[in-house]
Formats: sequence, C-alpha cells, structure tokens
Amino acid sequence: MELGLGKRSALVTGGSKGIGRAIVRALAAEGVRVAFCARNPDEVTLAADALSSGGATVVGSAVDVGDAGALQAWVGASAESLGGIDIVVANVSAMSIGGDEASWQRGFDIDLMGSVRLVQAALPWLERSDAASIVTISSVSGREIDLAAGPYGAFKAALVHYTQGLASQLAGKGIRANSVSPGNTYFAGGIWNQIERDNPALYAQALGMNPMGRMARPEEIANAVVFLASGAASFVTGTNLVVDGGLTRGVQL
Repeated sequence: MELGLGKRSALVTGGSKGIGRAIVRALAAEGVRVAFCARNPDEVTLAADALSSGGATVVGSAVDVGDAGALQAWVGASAESLGGIDIVVANVSAMSIGGDEASWQRGFDIDLMGSVRLVQAALPWLERSDAASIVTISSVSGREIDLAAGPYGAFKAALVHYTQGLASQLAGKGIRANSVSPGNTYFAGGIWNQIERDNPALYAQALGMNPMGRMARPEEIANAVVFLASGAASFVTGTNLVVDGGLTRGVQL
C-alpha cells in the first residue's frame, strides 16, 4: 500500500522514547522530515542521533510542552526548518494518576493543553498543506475505568472528544484529525517495564487480561499513527482507533 508520505513534514511531541520514538522512526522510514521534542536534553540528543542515522531528516529539541511559550516557539522554528508542517502528532503525557490537585493540574497542562496548544500553533502551516493530518494519542484508559482512573483517564477521554471536534471543525479546510488509543504497551524503561520489576503481581494481572497474552510493542502503535497520518487514510477523520489487542470489552459505536 502506498502511503504517500514522502517529502512530508511532521511534528511529534514526546518523541525521545517509547511510543513517541517509534512514531518518529516509522514516519522517517516513510521519507517524512520529522521534528520531535521531549523534556530531557540528553535523551533528546541520543534519540535524534540514533533516529537520523541512515540519512533520515530527524531533528530533536528539548521542550516542556507545559510551557506554552516554549511550545509555540518550537512549532514555529520547526516549521521554518522543515519547510512547513503536514502532520502533527500530540503524544506527550504527564502520566498523572494521583488524586491530588497537583496531579490534576499537571494532567491538564500536559495531556490536554499541551495537545491543544500544539495544534493551535501548527494550524497556520497545516492550513497551507494539501494533505494535513492531526493525530492525538489517547488511551484505552479514556474508554473505561481502570487503574489509571483520575487525571490520566479523564484527560485521555477529553482528548478523543477534542480531536473529534477538530475533525468536524477543520474538514472544510482539508485537515483531518484522528486519535489513537493504545492498550498496555511494553518497552524498556516504560511504565510496564517498571511495574514488571517493582510489582510483578500487578504486571501478571494486567498481562492476563489481554486475550492475545501480551502487551503491545511501540511500533504496533506507531503503525496505526502513520496510517492515519497518511494518504492511505485520506477519507478517515474523526475516528478513535483502538490498538489494544482486544483488551477492552466495550463496543465502540
């Protein structure tokens, strides 16, 4: 299947590790010029060096998406560097599951407003593209009540609503907007790797809930994102694509 992504430009937040890094790698493999950001400067440098090897155009920047001014400046600088923006992937999360007010504020600032501000800053360039696409990364925790109930689940649910609203509002401008909801995703250094080490009983319980008997790999989530961002999904907008190996049981109507 021809994805039609060659010579496109993309922005990815939270791109230094895990799902975000896999998204950057998958886009770059399709010939997309990618700018990504993450908070940790050392991790950004290491990821950019690794992801740009082989001739791919991948540029990393240390940015906290909770800083509205820094995020807007990064979007503008990246657009100028890449020659425009065709694809925006809002991937970063605060992973806030605490019930205290600070956790709620952090989830609001990063998960929700980090995505909203990213899209708003990128819109002038997306409007100039002939194949503009927005993909937000939600979660199955936004569909059902699980151990991440609280800020994380609430704001992931809000992201789906926000994205479907964008799809309706921006369709006339030729801009598509979709979300991807991953299930439990395992990678070295990730949350489930930590739980496996620190709370093996919880890890075994979570693993046993998936009919496929395993957790997702980051590249499996990335494949869904790249498809939705591509010309192969040219008539797909306002969709929440669940990639969970059958973990959730609810019927999505």
